[in-house]
Amino acid sequence: MTIQHLVTHSGGFHADELLSSVILTRLFPDAQLVRTRDKDWITPAQDRIIYDLGGQFDAGLQIFDHHQRPNPLRENGQPFSAFGLIWAHYGRDYLRAMDVPDQDIEAIHTSFDRGFVVPVDLIDNGAINASEAGPLFAGLTLPVLLETLKPVFDDREDGADDRAFAAALPIARAFVEAQINRKAAKNRAEAMVMAAITAAGDRHVLELPMGMPFRAGVENAGADHLLFVVHPRGADWALTTIRTGDDTFDTRADLPAAWAGLTDTALEDASGVKGAKFCHNGRFIAVASSRDAVLQMAELAVTEALAE
Repeated sequence: MTIQHLVTHSGGFHADELLSSVILTRLFPDAQLVRTRDKDWITPAQDRIIYDLGGQFDAGLQIFDHHQRPNPLRENGQPFSAFGLIWAHYGRDYLRAMDVPDQDIEAIHTSFDRGFVVPVDLIDNGAINASEAGPLFAGLTLPVLLETLKPVFDDREDGADDRAFAAALPIARAFVEAQINRKAAKNRAEAMVMAAITAAGDRHVLELPMGMPFRAGVENAGADHLLFVVHPRGADWALTTIRTGDDTFDTRADLPAAWAGLTDTALEDASGVKGAKFCHNGRFIAVASSRDAVLQMAELAVTEALAE
């Protein structure tokens, strides 16, 4: 059956499902891209590819998630993200779609995997932090990436450089303006976080009105007693940890180990909380269906953290 839908999760996006979508939308240009968490959509079917959600990895069923326990690993033990799983399965077809000669496909597939896909996988899984990733991303810094938009050496058509420059300009503008907008938003968020810290008092859980950058506000307020943050996320609620720095995945406290990689009924059973829906393998975020449920999970996480 023809692939009619490309299904990934709704809400905030990360590099792994965005880059997976780059691959899949080229291979299946007529398929509808669906961003959702609805269970009907994330049920495997012949007409869809599901990635970065669904709680399982089965290429035969066309579902490519990496959040479950045990999570899929490369032969060398490095974790896959959805991007790595999609690249492993569809990358060669993608290269053919880009008119890469057959004799070069394996070499380019391997090279791109090692130099581009693996760093994304490791960062997404928290296997390395940003400061450790420097050597891996040496070829993926913004100046290098922007220069890859120049014409290749044998594109000798008149005006090739000018056309490439015009195509690169909106991409460069998007990065510049996004950085400025994010810095301005960070300042707005800090004021909201400060107000929430005041409201929280001496509690170990900070409740925010929405997802937002919060670590700078927590540190500037000297709120060392805070261990976790909760906030609404669409129709659900999220419970997140507080990292100890910008360039580390170390946290003030992790979510309980018994929750790692579990979803739905399995997580409800492990936590004892009705409405618990998801906990990342990395134990830095969990999701519940209601505010009451996420606050119950937060209190359990606090109790365990303080007992350690």
